[in-house]
Amino acid sequence: MSSPIPLTLHQLRDQPEAGPGELPGLLECLAEVPDPRDPRGVRHALVGLLALSACAVLADATSLLAIGEWIADAPPQVLERLGARYDPLTRRHRVPDEATVRRVLTRIDGDAFDCAVGRWLGDRAALTTAAGKPRGLAVDGKSLRGAAKAAGRKVHLLAALDHASG
Repeated sequence: MSSPIPLTLHQLRDQPEAGPGELPGLLECLAEVPDPRDPRGVRHALVGLLALSACAVLADATSLLAIGEWIADAPPQVLERLGARYDPLTRRHRVPDEATVRRVLTRIDGDAFDCAVGRWLGDRAALTTAAGKPRGLAVDGKSLRGAAKAAGRKVHLLAALDHASG
């Protein structure tokens, strides 16, 4: 079976018809998510960690453990493209371990993350519609059982899929 990683990276690219600066990429949008960690001792950039986690989920990782395992097994070209630091002494990219992924993903601001991804999806949809090529976008959502925010509000998850590019 071939690796789903190249297909996953393809999903994260800008629209081919967009010129430079016309459409922010997912990495630029993820850079807007505030980092909840104390800057002292941070070894992995938040945008890289979020991008690696997104790739893992696109490659069918369904748990934090699976996300950590996918990141640990990612090829060097994927790690380089998504901003993992290269260690010249070991000649390898340094990747966050599963505990780091778990700690960071449970602490990020979910609303800011949702806005960043939503803006990226909205920019992609607006560009294709403006170019005269309307696209279908499938949206699905669900409420998490047993998880509640302040004031008793439920946690809601939202997923979107562009029909043309998957």
